[in-house]
Amino acid sequence: MRSRLAARSARLVLAAVAVTALAATTTACDPEDNGAADSAAPAPSSTSSASSSTTGGSSNSDSDSDSSSSSSDSGSSGTAAGTDDATKDGYGQSCGTNDLDFTVTSESQAGGYYLVTAKAKSGITCYLDTNTPTVSFGSGTDGVASPVGQGGEDPIKLTGSTAAYTGISPKTTNDDSGKELENVIIATTEDDPNPAELKLPDTATVDKPIVTNWTTNASEAVPRIV
Repeated sequence: MRSRLAARSARLVLAAVAVTALAATTTACDPEDNGAADSAAPAPSSTSSASSSTTGGSSNSDSDSDSSSSSSDSGSSGTAAGTDDATKDGYGQSCGTNDLDFTVTSESQAGGYYLVTAKAKSGITCYLDTNTPTVSFGSGTDGVASPVGQGGEDPIKLTGSTAAYTGISPKTTNDDSGKELENVIIATTEDDPNPAELKLPDTATVDKPIVTNWTTNASEAVPRIV
């Protein structure tokens, strides 16, 4: 656990310091071809032959018409499919920190904690594939919040007004130790190159902070050591 936390801390510290249609081509039978075929046909020798020839011509014409209609329908379907695929661009992507808007509020439960609310920016649909955010107070490894594994859904789809919540307790010790800080750094993954530095609503005393998993239920984001 220590080595994992140290690796997580190192990646977050580095991130904090540095603060990507098919065109359908259809061909229809040329009406002039049918005309040429009709003129080349031998003259009827009897009334019965004439009747048979007329019936055959009608059948060929209907067949050509059906073939042209089918080809045209196929072209339309291809265009519609291409349009539908185009509307799916950007869906299914993982949420980067810079895809989200964050707000932080101070809560009194469990001795006091910060509730972070995340929503996708306008026009973005993405997924929080990593269950727990990476959180740090300052750039030192001692300010990295340990995950407590509470709540959480994986993945969470964010779009429109849908929100995800995480709770951060800056201090879990019972003494007067700790350092006072006014900002918290948060990222959706340990190696996110664009972590967000959020202004806290008040000054936090930080000593062995903890953080919950992302959840769509704010009541599940109250951080407690279990």
